[in-house]
Amino acid sequence: MAGPTELPELIKEFTNMSKEYLRQETLDPAKQLGRYAGFAVGAAVCFAIGAVLLSIAGVRLIIDALPEGPNWSALGYLITTVVLILLSALLVKLGADDRKRG
Repeated sequence: MAGPTELPELIKEFTNMSKEYLRQETLDPAKQLGRYAGFAVGAAVCFAIGAVLLSIAGVRLIIDALPEGPNWSALGYLITTVVLILLSALLVKLGADDRKRG
């Protein structure tokens, strides 16, 4: 057992060990997790921009394939909207199935 004179030194050692353990086991992993979360958000933004641009290209392609006229143009927008809704539903369904398996 430690003597009364060694007690302040043991308390300082315990405090330093506790700080080091806290940093090693919580702060460092949290920093790494934050970095990965940043990459995930960046990837999500890139995918969203790509989806918007592909949707615009799809609308233009469908409208160009249909005959001229405002009603045909509206039909092109409607077709694209339905296709995007179906694609979104498919992606949500696949994500839900993945979550059930994992």
